[in-house]
Amino acid sequence: MNILIINSGSSSIKYQLLEMPSAKIICLGSIERIGSTDAISTYKTDSHKVEKIYEIKNHKAGLERITSLLLDPEMGVINTTDDIDAIGHRVVHGGSDYTKTTLVTEEVKKKIKKLSPLAPLHNPANLEGILMSEEIFVRAKQMVVFDTAFHGTMPTKAKKYAIPNELYEQKGIQAYGFHGTSHKYVSEKANEYLNKENTKLISIHLGNGCSITAIQDGKSIDHSMGFAPSNGLVMGTRSGDIDHSLIFYMVDTLGYTLDEVKEHLNKKSGMLGLTKFNDLRDIEAEASKGNTECILALEMNAYRIKKYIGAYTAVMNGIDAIIFTAGIGENSSLMRQLVCAEMDYFNIKLDDSKNDLRSSTIREINTNNSKVKILVIPTNEELEIAKQVYDLLK
Repeated sequence: MNILIINSGSSSIKYQLLEMPSAKIICLGSIERIGSTDAISTYKTDSHKVEKIYEIKNHKAGLERITSLLLDPEMGVINTTDDIDAIGHRVVHGGSDYTKTTLVTEEVKKKIKKLSPLAPLHNPANLEGILMSEEIFVRAKQMVVFDTAFHGTMPTKAKKYAIPNELYEQKGIQAYGFHGTSHKYVSEKANEYLNKENTKLISIHLGNGCSITAIQDGKSIDHSMGFAPSNGLVMGTRSGDIDHSLIFYMVDTLGYTLDEVKEHLNKKSGMLGLTKFNDLRDIEAEASKGNTECILALEMNAYRIKKYIGAYTAVMNGIDAIIFTAGIGENSSLMRQLVCAEMDYFNIKLDDSKNDLRSSTIREINTNNSKVKILVIPTNEELEIAKQVYDLLK
């Protein structure tokens, strides 16, 4: 069974075509920096590897580029769109209705659209991918895997806000959690590596969107994002945790509209708001040149992560391992160094020489006398989605 996975992020699309159940990768690639004139398109098969820069204005243009690569006469991997049996889509917000892999129906699409205000950087792009895929890959089964599903195990004391009960009971206002597909995948890999089932893990997903999860005995018990994927850590363009009084102040005193506040907090804040850059590679390069705004932004980013590590260690009454994953978590030795600095009290000790090494497989970067393992685990949301799609269709 040929399963194409489309994973639309806030500013990127990752994709893989896999033969299941062997999990053989037929091709893979990504489009990064969507919305810019220098978007990066990568495409890789056993015999071809291509990386080019294009102007890709939106996710629709990105998906059109991916389709043209798959069908390319020289380096494509399919002869016709009918060669794809199923497409698995990552969808960020599924609310409380969807906790399992789901076949796309008109009702499911309506629900994804209805939840778009709660995930404005993601659900619209996710839905665009589904709609385009239905047009292009007519024969394929369209399936969705929701990022919120893994966090369905959070206890009420963690997911409920201290607001009137009817808002929780009747309106579904609660913390849902996100990046669940990634956190699930890397936590399972960590348990295999540690050869333990009963573990206390803190999974740190760092990309353009960032989140951190407390995972005990394989289950999510707390998570930094909440009702929508805007809370918690400092992100590429999202502010993360703020005092909600700021929203009222911006509207009532500074004269902003609610739409303008939403735009500021979701698309103009985070690392972009602090530095004028939202790509960490650019920020680290500027920091190395002495750019004080970039240096401070990196320190603020790491400081927020450290606070959550302390909180989740307390919640679980201990910690076996910290996991770094996703684009920044896997590739930025500087960010890992900043996060793990001065954490001796928690028995978290980073080995700088190990931290500087690069690998495509799971690796330890802690010292030999560190009681807490520090693991870098490449996430593979696409494989996790493919497994779930195949299990549902087989």
